[in-house]
Amino acid sequence: MNTAFPDLLSEVRAFRAAHPDVRYVDLISLDIPGHFYGKRYPLDMLEKVAAGGPLKIPQNCVLLGVQGGLHPIGDYCFNDGDPDAPRRLIPGTLKPMRWENQPLGQMLISSDGTEAPIEFEPREVLAGVLKRLAARGIRPVVAFELEFYLFDRKLQDGLPQFPRDPLCGDEDDQPNMHIERLSRFSDVLHEIVDAANEQGVDANVITAELGPGQFEINFGHCDDGLRAADWAALFCRSTRGVALKHGQRASFMSKPYLHAPGSGMHVHVSLYDDNGHNLLAADEQRPLRHAVAGCLELLPHCMPIFAANHNAFRRYGAMVNAASRASWGYEDRDACIRIPESDGKNLRIEHRLAGADANPYLVLAAILTGMEHGLDAGKEPITPLNEDRSSGIDFPQDMLSAVSAMRDHPVVNQGLGSEFVMVYCENKRQDHLAFMQEVSAREYRWFL
Repeated sequence: MNTAFPDLLSEVRAFRAAHPDVRYVDLISLDIPGHFYGKRYPLDMLEKVAAGGPLKIPQNCVLLGVQGGLHPIGDYCFNDGDPDAPRRLIPGTLKPMRWENQPLGQMLISSDGTEAPIEFEPREVLAGVLKRLAARGIRPVVAFELEFYLFDRKLQDGLPQFPRDPLCGDEDDQPNMHIERLSRFSDVLHEIVDAANEQGVDANVITAELGPGQFEINFGHCDDGLRAADWAALFCRSTRGVALKHGQRASFMSKPYLHAPGSGMHVHVSLYDDNGHNLLAADEQRPLRHAVAGCLELLPHCMPIFAANHNAFRRYGAMVNAASRASWGYEDRDACIRIPESDGKNLRIEHRLAGADANPYLVLAAILTGMEHGLDAGKEPITPLNEDRSSGIDFPQDMLSAVSAMRDHPVVNQGLGSEFVMVYCENKRQDHLAFMQEVSAREYRWFL
């Protein structure tokens, strides 16, 4: 049974009163590859769920591959009878959707906090890490930044095309940070921010990035790690929807063009104690360096999370600000872990390695596990790039090597959960093998 919350029932009733034209609400949750799955509920049925009625969805929806199919993983999928698993409504996430043709709502659901949470559900993995840190008096404050590309809505021979300036019809080819690009695409960009804000996401600063049709939108700092990751997930969904409404496609693909920069998921993380003191700034910033060292040590063993698919590995070692080795530095965007200039209260790390299409719950869980490990181990990090441009630690550059490095690492298994690590690695391994089961045009050109 779903646990009843008076505030939750009030939330649904207030939504019905404020949006009398909305008949259905999408109940959604993020799977392992980072796609939303769920069901579309009539609003009167949602009120019954909020009052304590059951909410169940097949457990194996979490295990879907990137194309939506199921892989045989341990005793799951084809050996367990495909059982249902309880979900709960996440308070505060019932919001209207502005990008559909008919009025709709959406609301996040999760198995975390239920009587039988799914231990490999991404949100539950992050919830477990945050609960462990909270028991130690550690309170993360988090801010995501997401880069993405806009494309023309129509593909040409299956390939994406540059978006066209709505004002003059020209392809977008303006320079990095060119403010006129924001003006030319202001209709879609402003509605992207407005739609995100309607979902409760504190989306704010818009930047025109280097690639054609590439932009970045930042989020405000959030003292609730789950909510910060919720924001990133919801932002991706609303952005895709708004772009289609404007006759364009939005994509968070890590490396859509070989000749242009990839898109990253940058995550700013501070750690505070129960009294609001920044733990990283204590003892002449020694904890900061320990946290960096822990992140760098675990980074090669978390690559299937940071680079979630075959394309994501293409982003590393590219033309600008995409490292090919685990590194760190002060105010250095070539580093995987950048320390932005700030005062002691706001001292933080900026983890820059993940592709924009990575799962935000898992990215944050991996970063926090690395920081926690570093604080416990108390080691000093390698030399920063500011002092040695060659400093760095090698990490896997393909999915199969990355899965091998992650699967049996004791700290990763302990920090993220051994059942999750097994399921995740097998999901990624089988997705990769399925992706390779196609003969490309290049193979015919080279070998026919």
